Amino acid sequence: MTITLKLATTLDGRIATAGGESRWITGEPARQAVHRLRSEHDAVLVGVETALSDDPELTVRLPDYTGPQPARVVLDSRQRLSPASRLVTSAREIPTYVVAVGQPDRVLLEAGVHVLQVRAVGEDRPELSTVVQALAGEGFSRLFVEGGGQVAASFIRCGLVDAIEWFRAPVLIGGEGRPAIGALAIAELARAPHFRRTDVREIGVDLWERYERA
Repeated sequence: MTITLKLATTLDGRIATAGGESRWITGEPARQAVHRLRSEHDAVLVGVETALSDDPELTVRLPDYTGPQPARVVLDSRQRLSPASRLVTSAREIPTYVVAVGQPDRVLLEAGVHVLQVRAVGEDRPELSTVVQALAGEGFSRLFVEGGGQVAASFIRCGLVDAIEWFRAPVLIGGEGRPAIGALAIAELARAPHFRRTDVREIGVDLWERYERA
């Protein structure tokens, strides 16, 4: 499976203010580019915190787009996703998956959500290599990881990120803002994950940087 991480940040690598405000850091051209990238993937993945705070649709919304919608995947160990959320209420129209560590929740199943039960590690978090295997078993080969910071860090720590699509806005929030990538526990620079920049371009007022794993 090919895994691409999408980041939309300020110049100082923040995805939201300390209070959680994040709409919109990047401009409309960058957001349209994200929709095009979604259309090129089989599934879009977010963590449950992103799903709860943003109530996203995770769909491709382009005026000229007539192709299939990617599946939506939420890492949700304790199945906290609300039955009233956009993801759940549209689950019968667009394939929607919850990755959990316990028995599938009946309410989610009745709404049409596919619940994948995987092995847990640490604080009852889904073990990511098992998650990737489970998603591959569902027929997905191109996964688009959209957030949040802890999810991004987890995929990077596990060496699962093949490419990064980074949209950077000319805005500064400061250290109290929420980081795009959570803790990686890097003690030595030589052990830090390395990526190679393959492209950089202006997109509206923002910058679009593309990377692949070195």
